[in-house]
Amino acid sequence: MKKIITFIFALYSVVMPLMAQTPTTSGFAPPQWTISPLEKDPIIDGKVIDDPLWKNIKAITQLQQVTPDYGQPVSEATSIRVGYTAKMFYVAVVCYDRNPDQIVVSDSRRDADLNDEDSFLFIIDTYNDQQNGFLFGTNADAMQYDAQIDNEGVGNFNANRQQGGVVGGTNINWDASWEVRTHRGTYGWSAEFAIPLKSIRFLAGKDKIWGINFQRNIAKRSEVAYWSTLPLGLDMKRVSLAGKLNGLDLKNPKNLKLFPYAIGQYIRDASTSPTQSTTRGDVGMDVKYSLTPGLTLDLTYNTDFAQVEVDEQQINLDRFNLFFPEKRAFFLENAGQFSVGSPGEVDLFFSRRIGIGDEGNLVPILGGGRVSGKVGQTNIGLLNMITEATGNRAQNGFSVARVNHDFSNSRSSLGAIFVGKTNRDHPTDDYNRVVALDGKWGLGKKADITGFFAKSSTPGIDRRDHAFQVKTNYNWDGWRLSAGYTEVGEGFNPEVGFLLRTAFRKPEFLIFKQWRTQKLGPIFEVRPHISYRSYFDFSDRLISSFLHVDNHWVWPSGFEIHTGINFTTESVFTPFTITGVTIPQGRYDHQEFQFVLQTNPNKGINFYNRSIVGGYYGGQRLQLSNRMNMRIGDRFNAYLGINYNHLQLENGDISALVGSTRLSYSFTPQVFLQSLVQYNNVTNITSVNARFGWLKTANTGLFVVLNLVKDVDWNDPLNNQTVSVKYTHQFDVL
Repeated sequence: MKKIITFIFALYSVVMPLMAQTPTTSGFAPPQWTISPLEKDPIIDGKVIDDPLWKNIKAITQLQQVTPDYGQPVSEATSIRVGYTAKMFYVAVVCYDRNPDQIVVSDSRRDADLNDEDSFLFIIDTYNDQQNGFLFGTNADAMQYDAQIDNEGVGNFNANRQQGGVVGGTNINWDASWEVRTHRGTYGWSAEFAIPLKSIRFLAGKDKIWGINFQRNIAKRSEVAYWSTLPLGLDMKRVSLAGKLNGLDLKNPKNLKLFPYAIGQYIRDASTSPTQSTTRGDVGMDVKYSLTPGLTLDLTYNTDFAQVEVDEQQINLDRFNLFFPEKRAFFLENAGQFSVGSPGEVDLFFSRRIGIGDEGNLVPILGGGRVSGKVGQTNIGLLNMITEATGNRAQNGFSVARVNHDFSNSRSSLGAIFVGKTNRDHPTDDYNRVVALDGKWGLGKKADITGFFAKSSTPGIDRRDHAFQVKTNYNWDGWRLSAGYTEVGEGFNPEVGFLLRTAFRKPEFLIFKQWRTQKLGPIFEVRPHISYRSYFDFSDRLISSFLHVDNHWVWPSGFEIHTGINFTTESVFTPFTITGVTIPQGRYDHQEFQFVLQTNPNKGINFYNRSIVGGYYGGQRLQLSNRMNMRIGDRFNAYLGINYNHLQLENGDISALVGSTRLSYSFTPQVFLQSLVQYNNVTNITSVNARFGWLKTANTGLFVVLNLVKDVDWNDPLNNQTVSVKYTHQFDVL
C-alpha cells in the first residue's frame, strides 16, 4: 500500500501542472532570403554600422523570441546581413542594446558555451538535406565557436576541449579556419564573420539553396530569439525547420593543408625503484585535402595527442561498464558520419578503442587515413588506422566503412556500416567484425522512426551475435514522446565499439511535456515527465528496471528545481563486489527521491545540485552531485565539482568521493591557461592536468602540458610527472 500511495503522489505532481497552457505552433513555413553576391571583400573589423558595403545590403530584422515571451519580436533590435564572393561567405550583424553597459561576456575560450551570455549564432545547412549543418557563433569579445551538426543534433557525441562529454550530435571539436571581429559602442555591439568556402563542405553549382537560421541570446533577460521560428522545446540544430538562403552560385575551391608537428617530453616515474627519468622528441604530420567540395581526405602519420585533456575520474558503484568519452580531435572531426547504434549504450564504433587500451594506457598510432563527406545526398566515411605492437599487444589494423543516404525533403535516411579489427600478424584467426544496417524514417516535421540491426563476427562465437533497436519519436510544441525496444544477443561482441551492458532485451518509453504557464504566479515553465526502461535476459528474467516520475519547475531567471521519484528493481543472479563490498544474490526493489536545484546560469556564480536518497541493493544510498561555476570578468572561469556517494549495504558501508577543480584564464580568445585537478578516495590518487595553449587557427599552435599523478599521501613514492611541449603549424598549400 505504501508503494501505491507513493506512486499516486508522484503521478499527482506530474499531472497537476498539465492544467497550464503553452504556446503552440499549428503550422510551419520557413522564411526565405536571397543572398547578395559581393563585388569585393569587406574589411573584417567588426564595424558594421558605418561600413558602406553593408549599408547597400538589405538586412534581416525579424527575429522572434522562444524565451521568455514565446512568439514576440526580439526585445532588442537586430540587423543581419549576408553576402558571399567566389571564395568567402560573410555574415554581419548589429546587436542593438539600449543598455550596452549590461552586455554579458562570460568566457573568451574558443568553443566555450554561448548560452549564458550575450551572443549571436547561425547555422548553415549547406546541402539543404535538412539533417546536417555547420554552426558558427561569437560573443561581444569575438570568441570563436564552431561545430558540426549531424542528424539535427541527435547522436552520441559532443566533445568539448574544456569539458568533454557525450550528449548529442553537436561536435564542437571540429575547428575550421575562419575569422570573426566584433565592435562595441553606445548602440550595443556588432560582429563580422568571414568563412572561407574551403573550410566547409557543400555542392558546387548555380542557384543552390542552403538552409540557414540565426539566433541571438540576450543575457539580462535570459532571452533566446530565432529568425526561423521554432516550436517550444527545439533549438537551432533542428535544421529541417531552418529558413532558406537562395541564389548561391558556388565553385569548387581548392584545398590542401599540411599540419606538421614537433613534440618534446620529459617523463619522471617514481613508482619504480630507482626512479626513472626519460626525455624524448618526435615529429608527425596530418594532411587535409578536399577531393571535391563535399569530400575530404585526412591523413595522419605518427599521431600524437599530448595536448588533449585527461579523462575525468569515475568510481564504478554498479556492475556495468563505465563510459569515458572521446576527446581526441582527429577522431572527433566528422565523427557523426561514423556514429551508429544506441548512444552511450550500444555504440557499434567507439574510436577510443583505437590507440587507448582497456586500462587507459596509450597505444602508439603509427598512422592512418580517413575519407569523409558527401557525394550528392550520400554521406561517405572510410577510416583505416594502424597501431604499433607494444608488450603483449599485437600490431592491429582498424577499418571502418560507412555509407548513409539522405532522402531529400523527408528527414529520412538509410545506411550501412562495417567495423573491423585485425591482428596484422594473425589476420585469419584473430579478428573482429561488425556489420549493420540503420535507418531513419521521418514522419513529417514532428516525428520519426529510427532503428538498426547489427551482427558481429568473432572466432569461437557463432550464436546470438546480433543487436538491434527500433524506436519511434515525437517532438513538437513541447511534447517529447518516445518508445523503443533494444536487444543485444549474448554473443554480440563489438570489440571496436562500446556496450554499457551485455546480453539484454530492453523496452523503454518517455512522456515529456514542456509547458509555459503564461506568467501564472512566479513559475515560468514546468516540464512534467515520466520515463521507464527495463532489462531482461534471454531467459525472460528481469535484470533491472527504472521508473522515473518527475517535474521541472523553472523560474524566468533560469532558476530550476526538479522533484522526482524513482522506482527501481535490481536482480542479482551472481554475487559481485562494489569497491570490496559483496552484493549477495537476490532481488532488490526500492524507491528513491531525486531532487535537483540549479541557479541562474547567467550569473557570475551559479550552482547545481543533484541529490538522490533511497534504497540500493538491499541497503540505503545517499548520492550528492554538486558543482559550482564562477567567472570573474570575461577572462577567468572556475569550476568546482564534488560527487559523493554513501552506501549502507548488508555486507559493509562505502563512502566514495570524487572531487575536481577546473581553472581557466583566457589572455585572449587564442591564448589560454587551463588546469584540471582531480581526487578520488577509492584509489587515493590526486591528478593534475595543466595546459597552456597559444592557438593559431583550426586548433594549431603551441601547447605546453603538465600531467602529475600522486598518492594523496605526499610521502608515498608514487609520483609520475610528464611535461610535454608540442607545436603544430598549418600550411595552406592551395
